[in-house]
Amino acid sequence: MQIRCSNPACGEKFDRAFSGYACTRCGDLLEIAITCTPDGEALKAEWKQRRMSNEPADTSGVWRFRDLLPEYDAGDIITMGEGNSVLVEGLRTAEYAGVKNLHFKHLGWNPTACFKDIGMTVAVTEARHRGAKIVACASTGNTSGSMAAYAARVGLTARIYLPKGKVSSAKIAQSIDYGAEIVEVDGNFDQALDGLIENPDPNIYFLNSINPFRIEGQKTVMFELMDQLDWNPPDYVIVPGGNLGNSSAFGKGLEELHALGMISKIPKLIIVQATGANALVRTFLAGGKHLEKVESPHTRATAISIGSPKSWKKALRALQFTNGLVLDVSDEEIAKAKVLIGRDGIGCEPASATTLAGLRRLVASGEVDPKASFVAILTGHVLKDPDAILEYQAQEVHQELAYGAK
Repeated sequence: MQIRCSNPACGEKFDRAFSGYACTRCGDLLEIAITCTPDGEALKAEWKQRRMSNEPADTSGVWRFRDLLPEYDAGDIITMGEGNSVLVEGLRTAEYAGVKNLHFKHLGWNPTACFKDIGMTVAVTEARHRGAKIVACASTGNTSGSMAAYAARVGLTARIYLPKGKVSSAKIAQSIDYGAEIVEVDGNFDQALDGLIENPDPNIYFLNSINPFRIEGQKTVMFELMDQLDWNPPDYVIVPGGNLGNSSAFGKGLEELHALGMISKIPKLIIVQATGANALVRTFLAGGKHLEKVESPHTRATAISIGSPKSWKKALRALQFTNGLVLDVSDEEIAKAKVLIGRDGIGCEPASATTLAGLRRLVASGEVDPKASFVAILTGHVLKDPDAILEYQAQEVHQELAYGAK
């Protein structure tokens, strides 16, 4: 493997020990290039065979795909069995969206109840490989809990910078329970993250999604999904858009699978943002040359309340590669979609419900074929933000959603 600039026009390469997160030539984010070229069909058989093993690296829904991940000795891998999230058929939700074939891949069913574990297992493994003693992140809550848990497994100090008063109390409590050091920052997530980037500490290994090793773990969601579908890709994969690490990772994973001939059809990626934090939507509509920031992002879906997503260029590349779509939905649409997901017995945190809200909008506008197949990614567990449920109930949103309402 090698570390390289994610801008294909630049292509600058860096030693594995490089401590930065952006290209020193052009300033774009870095990515990991897996230089091996295994046989795709042989990989499918190997990955399936590993499901029968009880070795820790095989029972992980990330490290089972280690042939396309950075290399580590088996004993150095930090895993808690992350990944392995099942596909759940949408019932009431499919009817609500106006489609026939809808499944949810719920990444909230992970060790710390969110998708971050899938990237954090690789990132914290890399932190220990580098000899780090302190890991840190800015967070809207999910990254912090995940990083703290994995850091605790190997005795690393986890330092978390949270926007004061803008993070679910459940997420803060989770991070504290794992022994994290909490630093509350006046301002929003973007300001917290920029503060860390602009004032780097050489003693701290930084684990936000600008860390390319995080993205390597998160790309395996697409590996697992295609394996679960017997390598028959869906027409669309729908994902919430916050700092855009998942969008970038999924695009990278699909690129690698296609390059190896493991999938013949590329599913179109649909990225859904909240209207009050829709920087990618604005950027896309403006032509994609420069990031159109949202200076004061605001949405009840706090996990994606981000106005200056750092992975926006990678996300645009993923949209281009998959011929995908990007849109935003209102907090009211998110609230209604969240209730329906709950009525299907699945449940999710508010940010996840953007996927169903976005799908409903696209079907209604005729932009997608209702007969197509859809997989919606749910990123966080319903108990990540229980206050949101009580707020929605108080607003009596559920009364507007009698079964079958259109």
